[in-house]
Amino acid sequence: MSIWLDAAFWVGLALAASVISVRLGISVAMVEIMVGVVGGNFLGLHTTPWVDFLAGFGSILLTFLAGAEVDPKVLRSKFKESVSIGAMSFLFPYLACFAYAYYVAGWDLQASQIAGIAMSTTSVAIVYAVMVETGLNSTELGKIILAACFITDLGTVLALGILFAHFNYWLYIFMAVTAAAFFLVPRAAGSLVKSLGGRVSQVEVKFVYFILFLLGGLAIKANSEAVLPAYLLGLSLATLLAGEKDVLYRMRTTAFAVLTPFFFLKAGLLISLKALWMGLLIILVFLLVKVAAKFTGVLPLTVFFRFGRRNSMYTTLLMSTGLTFGSISAMFGLTHNIINQAQYSVLVTAVVLSGVIPTLFAQAFFRPDGGSQN
Repeated sequence: MSIWLDAAFWVGLALAASVISVRLGISVAMVEIMVGVVGGNFLGLHTTPWVDFLAGFGSILLTFLAGAEVDPKVLRSKFKESVSIGAMSFLFPYLACFAYAYYVAGWDLQASQIAGIAMSTTSVAIVYAVMVETGLNSTELGKIILAACFITDLGTVLALGILFAHFNYWLYIFMAVTAAAFFLVPRAAGSLVKSLGGRVSQVEVKFVYFILFLLGGLAIKANSEAVLPAYLLGLSLATLLAGEKDVLYRMRTTAFAVLTPFFFLKAGLLISLKALWMGLLIILVFLLVKVAAKFTGVLPLTVFFRFGRRNSMYTTLLMSTGLTFGSISAMFGLTHNIINQAQYSVLVTAVVLSGVIPTLFAQAFFRPDGGSQN
């Protein structure tokens, strides 16, 4: 098939998902995943190198934007809420899913560790997409949720690094450059915005993309993942971008109009209905263990911090989602021969379902009226 017809097919599916989303009032990310399932299982949809690149860029940019939406002031003023919710959102599902994989499913130690990490995550991509669509990203509740997501996925990054990192010189280079970028890029970006910002050539946006690609490339060299440093870079630029809403808007437009449909469609494409049926029991158990552990760790804290019943359930359900880092963790295990193809299919399917089901419940039954805490 011509690359242009191939592209038209993908964009046509994304367009259909957008129309369905508007008509049904469901998050477009969720609809794109479901359309991807249909496309992969019934319409012959498959990935290509250019689709993989756009999907990867979409996940990186979404992760960056989610980090940029974390208000440092809220993170400081709501430090106890964000850190405690985020930490428990990682720790409880990790321990529960690890224990199930190791003691019940009979997976070996390292495969069980990958399962625990993959199922412990909260989907930055889904949560951020929902926050933007509903306007909650500008509210205190939305900012607390995004900050808690940051803490949860920071736990994922640290767990992967501590348990499976190869300590070679590329890893040290990657860590050093990422640390330097966290402190130096905001200053450089601020200078570019003042001197060259607002031009048709979009100098400041290209500079951010350059840094994202550079850090992503170094992450791959270090046997890590390109999406991991994007969150930290977004957080480092949050204060600057809070005062440069036009820059943030232009990057968000690029992400949601062009890149993220490929990411979410591909996520749905990874779900094989045949594999889903054959491994249905273990998939459902992983899903139930994850959600139950998330509720055990997160819901009591939201009650303790007086979120209110509706906001507590909404926060807990969104913290139960999984997609980006969960899929990345499973792929890491597969490509490093820690888990096999069957285990990978089980984990990815459970991860994607955890992205769809809690989000649908949150949006349908517990969506906050105004988005702020009660």
